Amino acid sequence: MRPVSAPSLHHVAYACRDIHETVRFYEHLMGFPLVNTEVSTGPDGAYLRHVFFDTGDGSCIAFFDLHGVGEQEGWHSDLSSSVGVPVWVNHIAFRATAERQDEVRARMDAAGVKPLMELDHHWCVSLYYVDPNGIMVELCRDTTGMPIEPEEAHRLLDSTEASRPPAIPC
Repeated sequence: MRPVSAPSLHHVAYACRDIHETVRFYEHLMGFPLVNTEVSTGPDGAYLRHVFFDTGDGSCIAFFDLHGVGEQEGWHSDLSSSVGVPVWVNHIAFRATAERQDEVRARMDAAGVKPLMELDHHWCVSLYYVDPNGIMVELCRDTTGMPIEPEEAHRLLDSTEASRPPAIPC
């Protein structure tokens, strides 16, 4: 990773159910190289693997492969459905170009992985997939770019009215 002087995202970490399917999805299909694996061991044969994938800008997405380190029986790795909200609520979005979206789509299609949806949000176009852990992953391509409107953002905190036109399926 490159040193960064300003605050920025270093990595975000999630639990994974199947380390090999997670590597297949992120390295081979998304195109994020696996750059680091750390193994920690504990008493009674407990261990975990912490794997890091370079997302292309010096930040990483990371996963914990857990084995007897305190996880509860029947635990879930998805971030939304297991807590009773739609799969699209809790997700991670990666900045992408049209070419990047096309490259990932081609690899996913070849692997038989269909997009969850593709939406034009009027300021970006997003291509969505669900990873092997039930986590929604977004490839977000700015068109005009996210509106930066701090005053309006604060004003809308208590609003129940739509602030923008609804997204359009692509």
